[in-house]
Amino acid sequence: MKNQQAEAIFKEFLKSAKNRITPERFEVMEAALDYKGHFQADDLFIQMKNQKSRVSRATVYNTLELLVQCELLIKRNFGDNLTKYENNYKKQRHDHLICMDCGRIVEFTNSKIKELPKEISDEYGFIVENYSFNIFARCKDPKNCEYYQNKS
Repeated sequence: MKNQQAEAIFKEFLKSAKNRITPERFEVMEAALDYKGHFQADDLFIQMKNQKSRVSRATVYNTLELLVQCELLIKRNFGDNLTKYENNYKKQRHDHLICMDCGRIVEFTNSKIKELPKEISDEYGFIVENYSFNIFARCKDPKNCEYYQNKS
């Protein structure tokens, strides 16, 4: 396995929560951590099937939830009522810019945003546990927008 440290984290999580430790769960973990970008459970399942995996759809869905619980993945919703997953293992904190027309997602970091959740939480008497910052916009140049490319 390429992600030996992630494997150890997941194995310890499964043990502590008294979940079964199966090769299929680790196969899903590897595929999810190696997936480029944001994905839905079915995207991962189809990719695994195309690579001749014998893992069931139910195992993929259940394992993704376990990976979120142990914080190796993050669950995202980008305003389209679709649950997407993103690798959280050894990944730099970042935010998202989402095109409302084509759904393109751009990840970015900005030092001004990094401090904002703590400032706002302090002001209102909270302690930040986590935050998600998404900007919903439209591609400025229609040539870069899949929505407009598909209408032509």
